[in-house]
Amino acid sequence: MKLSDFDFDLPEGLIATRPARPRTAARLLLAEGDSIRDLHVRDLVDVFRPGDRLVLNNTRVIPARLFGHRRRGEAEAKVEITLLEPAAEGWRALAKPLRKLAPGETVVFSERLSATVSAKGEADLRLVFNLTGEDFDAALAEAGAMPLPPYIAAKRPADAQDREDYQTVFARHAGAVAAPTASLHFDAPLLAALAAKGVTFTEVTLHVGAGTFLPVKVEDVTTHRMHAEWGEVTPEAAAAIAATKAAGGRVIPVGTTALRLIETAAQGGTIAPWRGPTDIFIYPGFTFRVTDALMTNFHLPKSTLLMLVSALMGKARMDRIYAHAIAEGYRFFSYGDASLLIP
Repeated sequence: MKLSDFDFDLPEGLIATRPARPRTAARLLLAEGDSIRDLHVRDLVDVFRPGDRLVLNNTRVIPARLFGHRRRGEAEAKVEITLLEPAAEGWRALAKPLRKLAPGETVVFSERLSATVSAKGEADLRLVFNLTGEDFDAALAEAGAMPLPPYIAAKRPADAQDREDYQTVFARHAGAVAAPTASLHFDAPLLAALAAKGVTFTEVTLHVGAGTFLPVKVEDVTTHRMHAEWGEVTPEAAAAIAATKAAGGRVIPVGTTALRLIETAAQGGTIAPWRGPTDIFIYPGFTFRVTDALMTNFHLPKSTLLMLVSALMGKARMDRIYAHAIAEGYRFFSYGDASLLIP
């Protein structure tokens, strides 16, 4: 498989920079086998069946983008920081400009929040903040901005509306620096309507990292190495998923993050509790052990996520699905429309 096999031309105007309102008004491409139907997310009540189990990623996005200034003597210079993940001490982060920052320097973000550069690598650095625990969380909430994907951030800055739009309604555990975007289409009334129909829900946690936006740089995609992300499938979640499989119900992850996590937890053959980092890479030829269908947004050309959906549906079928989506004007990427893929 070559990287070029997963390329396609996407009109710039189809890249969504704001979500549909209400959330359930987003369009939904339903692909079942070779059949394609054009629906809306609100129609999921008529699509899902009693006994289906939706797997939801309950990670919470933190306001990981910070704008501050560094002090060197009397001079000050602007610095942009994007937090990546907690480290043994402090946080691993990206910085602009990275080359001008040196270990020992202090970056000030607000009256309450500052950080010292404790180490620096070729691509990132480590920051130790002046606050910890709840004090850090509160100061970060005041000073930070939502870490919008690069293709949105290049067009506009994050604003107050993004704090609501770029967070799922079931976000519980803080730690992600990118949203599980398929889940952004759900609101409380839709969840209640699905539950009333007999659809069940299981929550798992995968803290989505900024590496989800990293491009694949190798032509032979099988040699690509995925970034690791921390996740957890609790014993209760694993038991619920196993019970659905045993009863003949469908297990349907909402989003590629939930899918990657439950397939990680099922690498032994059946779903089992899991806690730790996963760097699972799913591309055509992968054997799915738990997933029966997938709800997901439309993904970047040449991305690992496009390879994942091609593994589930087949490459030729995904080519037809994306051609249909482009021809019908579906909105792409994180704030875009959704698809429900049923092999």
